[in-house]
Amino acid sequence: MKVAIVHDWLVVSGGAEKVLKNLIAVFPDADLFTLVDFLPDEERDFLGRRQVKTSFIQNLPFAKSRYRSYLSLFPLAIEQFDLTGYDLVVSSSYAAAKGVITGPDQLHLCYCHSPARYAWDMQFSYLKQAGLDRGFKGLVAKLQLHYFRIWDARTAAGVDYFVANSDFIRRRINKCYRREAEVIFPPVCVAGSDLNLQPRDDFYLTASRMVPYKRMDLVVQAFATMPNRKLVVIGDGPESARIASLATPNISLLGYQPDAVLRDHMRRAKAFVFAAEEDFGIIPVEAQAFGTPVIAYGKGGSLETVKPNVSGLHFTEQTVEAVVAAVNGFESGRAFDPAMVRSHAEQFSERAFQDKIRQAVANMQSRA
Repeated sequence: MKVAIVHDWLVVSGGAEKVLKNLIAVFPDADLFTLVDFLPDEERDFLGRRQVKTSFIQNLPFAKSRYRSYLSLFPLAIEQFDLTGYDLVVSSSYAAAKGVITGPDQLHLCYCHSPARYAWDMQFSYLKQAGLDRGFKGLVAKLQLHYFRIWDARTAAGVDYFVANSDFIRRRINKCYRREAEVIFPPVCVAGSDLNLQPRDDFYLTASRMVPYKRMDLVVQAFATMPNRKLVVIGDGPESARIASLATPNISLLGYQPDAVLRDHMRRAKAFVFAAEEDFGIIPVEAQAFGTPVIAYGKGGSLETVKPNVSGLHFTEQTVEAVVAAVNGFESGRAFDPAMVRSHAEQFSERAFQDKIRQAVANMQSRA
């Protein structure tokens, strides 16, 4: 088969890019299409030598730093990719990638990280955090999202086979698009993570892109009220300055760190703290691969990736008080068995993901 992979954008190497890496491993000869490509040279190894085909947004003013501002152009841009020569199109979509145009003799499998959160059920939260919940600019933003939703729902009909990254997202796909989806958990690099059976260092860890919905601020504020507990924070992003202003002496802000440094901290931490409502959340599973338990907000993908009393525990509200109570409960509760934590993480391995994607394609072909 001649295969095309369509990915929303290449700007930073995050969870969606780890999925893309494994899709490329399944389809090593596939051509790659994306709205914009500004991925740094040091993060491009998984792309090999393939030429990435971008949309016209790549050349628009300030696209590198403000590509999201061109949301209203995403539908037009994604529809300009000519995929007529391909037998199979695989879209890796959390915004617009699934909207590519395919014909009746082509198969389109969409690995859906989520219907665009900011356009659907989390619209009000995003608008409020961006200061766009009122006024003229807010009206313009709401109008843009209204038309994006219409397009997004319509283009779901062009997908032959939906794959969701969690049961949480399977339900969101059904709610937004009225389509059923198979659940295939995202790939986590478990094989390269050695199980740490040694006594842990005296610190907790949180790590993520510092964007509002990740709620890094919540974790920092919680530990600011616990001066006797140490927290290490890894990551950067638009919220960096605000989060730094919340930190107290017991909190170490390391900013962006290479993967090797992040993984070393995961290996040594007492526990990983995760306060986001994520669609899946790869990074907590990466921590568990080292035998490190996770203290997570009990909603969304964390309900599937963190098993209470086996690989971690949940807190039920996104509040400082709930995080503090969860950390105190972790300290006073029974110790977690690193081997059991690691065993739970192994079901999310890269090999399992690749095998299931191949089977999904085979199932789709058998139904065609």
